[in-house]
Amino acid sequence: MEEAIDTPVRKGTERAGPRGGESGTAHDDALRVLLVEDDAAIARELSLRWGERGWVVEVAPTLAAADVARAAPLGIVVLDLGLPDGDGLDWLARLRRDDATTPLIVLTARDTVAERVRGLRGGADDYVVKPFEPEELDARIEGLARRARVERGDAAHYGALTWLKREGRAYAAGRELDLSPREFEVLGLLVMRAPRLVPKRILTDALAERNLEVGDSAAEVYVSRLRKKLEGSGIAIRTLRGFGYHLALEASPSMS
Repeated sequence: MEEAIDTPVRKGTERAGPRGGESGTAHDDALRVLLVEDDAAIARELSLRWGERGWVVEVAPTLAAADVARAAPLGIVVLDLGLPDGDGLDWLARLRRDDATTPLIVLTARDTVAERVRGLRGGADDYVVKPFEPEELDARIEGLARRARVERGDAAHYGALTWLKREGRAYAAGRELDLSPREFEVLGLLVMRAPRLVPKRILTDALAERNLEVGDSAAEVYVSRLRKKLEGSGIAIRTLRGFGYHLALEASPSMS
């Protein structure tokens, strides 16, 4: 049985590129992990461990380094909260304003229920408290990576809602929804992220990419239409004013 990792926080810095004896370009299909961690011992042990699994790992010991790392495509982010140049939750908030989909695990010594809730509501997909079991952290990363692959694929599900990208169809409580192409696209962004928040900007940008002239109210218009079409399905679209939207489960569906 592996021992839990429990080392004191050190304020030194260390960066690690791809492990496993090959360059990152040789691992185009490998899981890419950005580890934002200022404890050199933890960063070194996890980098070696994950490199042996064939994952491509980059270590950012500060939030500034994490910002630089964001220039490259991210697979999974593992984020400490107590960094030398700021609070990881502030960095997470900035990330989620631009990127609603990259899976992220908080890895921290902050262990109260209130702190866990704050992290999860702030955009984290999972929350692991130090000291931790490396094998369990590996499994959590693998689980998020699997879910991300499914979400990037042709189908996504949430409660009684099914969204089929290739077919261009969506079903709620067993009934096909009559959706316009734009409504279908907005619903896809919501269901692929469900039940997490999708920033309003993400929806607006997606509509703009379709060569539509959209204003600030475009996302609100399509969300309003979708709400009406989801009535009675057991799925609701909630608004977090000033931030965005997310899907939520309601009482048992009553669609006929």
